[in-house]
Amino acid sequence: MRVAEATARCVSVKIGACRKGRPVPVNDMNFQFAGAAGTGADTQGSGWARALMRCGLNVFALFDFESVIRGGHIFYHVRVGDRPIHTHTDRTHVLVAFDEFAVNERLDDVLPGGAVIYDSTWKIDADAIRARDAIPVGAPLKDIVDQAGGSDRRMINTAAVGVLIGLTGMPPGGIEESLREAFTGRYPGDRGTKLADENISVLHGGMDFVAGELREPFEHRIEMPEQVTPMVMINGNQALCLGAIAGGCRFVAGYPMTPATTILEFMASKQEDYGIVIKQTEDELAAAFAVIGAAHVGARAMTATSGGGFCLMVEALGLAGCSETGIVIIDAQRAGPSTGLPTRTEQGDLEFVIHASHGEFPRFVLAPGSIEECFEVGWRAFNLAEKYQTPVIIMTDLFQAFALKSVPRAEFDFDAVTIDRGEIVSEAQLDALGPEELYVRFKDTPSGISPRAFPGHPKGVHMVTGDEHTEYGFITESAEVRIQQFGKRMRKLKVMLEDVRPPELHGPVEADITFVGWGSTKGAIAEAVDRLNAGGGSANAYHFVDVWPLPANEVRELLGAAHRLIAVEQNYGGQFASVLRKATGIEMDALITKYDGRQMSPEFILSKVREEVKVNG
Repeated sequence: MRVAEATARCVSVKIGACRKGRPVPVNDMNFQFAGAAGTGADTQGSGWARALMRCGLNVFALFDFESVIRGGHIFYHVRVGDRPIHTHTDRTHVLVAFDEFAVNERLDDVLPGGAVIYDSTWKIDADAIRARDAIPVGAPLKDIVDQAGGSDRRMINTAAVGVLIGLTGMPPGGIEESLREAFTGRYPGDRGTKLADENISVLHGGMDFVAGELREPFEHRIEMPEQVTPMVMINGNQALCLGAIAGGCRFVAGYPMTPATTILEFMASKQEDYGIVIKQTEDELAAAFAVIGAAHVGARAMTATSGGGFCLMVEALGLAGCSETGIVIIDAQRAGPSTGLPTRTEQGDLEFVIHASHGEFPRFVLAPGSIEECFEVGWRAFNLAEKYQTPVIIMTDLFQAFALKSVPRAEFDFDAVTIDRGEIVSEAQLDALGPEELYVRFKDTPSGISPRAFPGHPKGVHMVTGDEHTEYGFITESAEVRIQQFGKRMRKLKVMLEDVRPPELHGPVEADITFVGWGSTKGAIAEAVDRLNAGGGSANAYHFVDVWPLPANEVRELLGAAHRLIAVEQNYGGQFASVLRKATGIEMDALITKYDGRQMSPEFILSKVREEVKVNG
């Protein structure tokens, strides 16, 4: 079955709008697939998410895993809805457990009216599930596999998904197509076809079990829209890479470090298609120096790491600042300090990144808050790096790096991508230089930006050093020249503000509560605002993508009129609130912070707001 046929099959099957005379909740559901690593929770969860997307629904999926080589408890959270979804929630309607521990560990997440799917041979206290007003769905998964003709014990996972399909009324076309793609892709020939057929038979066996055995009604349903918008399932790291490729990135160096490793992997998978040079270096410092070298000769160059790796890059960052070399560094944050929680998320690097390296020099710090913003920042960063000849640091985090979102293909507007390489000295201009005239690489200009020549032209030869230098690049210890060159570099900050974008407003212009956020908390904050306003509250939010440098006057004007400012951050001390206070003098009225390694959710924000300001919603 082709994708289009599977989609048509999804759309053609409709579930009734009412059940026993009552309205049935439709398409606003959350699923958890949980178990030990290796039990298939992530595989089945991601397959479920993609099947829902193929059938035309909006999906947001979050993978949570421990930092162990083998084993450990993991879960895959899938949220589905009729409208675009920008974050996860703490709620779960259906828990699909792949071991006994998962039932006990994740039962508190299940909402009243929800359900728990598990193997009936396990020792599970069904009354404990009923005590939460949830439905225990114990299914003889191995028997289902055997009766359906399955030849592999691992097909019990497919049986569990079949039970889930039967429970929710979701048409099976999308899952069937996923199974065919998975097995025929992995095992070419008759074996792949046979395994796919067996799995599809097992899938229907699970559905038949629900139809014949389940006695407790489950109220929530999955219904397919009449029209399907072409979408892709993508995470933040992939979106950054797409933007970088569209923006002309042609050199990537790095050393693997979670959660940035998939950036290197994605770019390596595209190197032959787009002429990208990939270099895995011996460490992060070497990667940063390699990127500086590539940028110096004219390539758009990037490296990606996490906070610990960025620590090692700081020496090279100073060289890029002093030599005025435009590079792009991605810091995919995880919970620190030191090794910390290497597979958990945090926003703990902001103040470090803004001030990293000894001495002072300009840099941009960008923190996209959505998949769409990751794509745009991915190409925009290179324009800023080359235009202002300074480092650009993109801050993402583990949550945004790995969380999957269904995005309409039209959202990736490649026609809107622009390339701005800044002030370039042409070969004709170099040819026009007199016999004794030298190219002035670090010319003192009113903007602080010196016209740049790419190496290769005989008259464009120039010195580049990390020492203080003259306009021609020669090392100097002259106090007068030091003042001239240092001032020239720092003068860029004023013109850089012309390209800094103000924060985005979500909600009404006037509100009793104004949230302030940056980076990956954007979706959770926006949903918290919407829920507060729907419940009779009064809230809005300003969210920052461009977090440094800050246009102080514009930010003062936007935030100065707020009645009550609440910063929302994934760190202990409210680092962006501190940056805002230093740059603008604006003090937050309250902080909502989270630093347990788990991502901020709308429910968490709302619970803290109710504690702080006693509002409803």
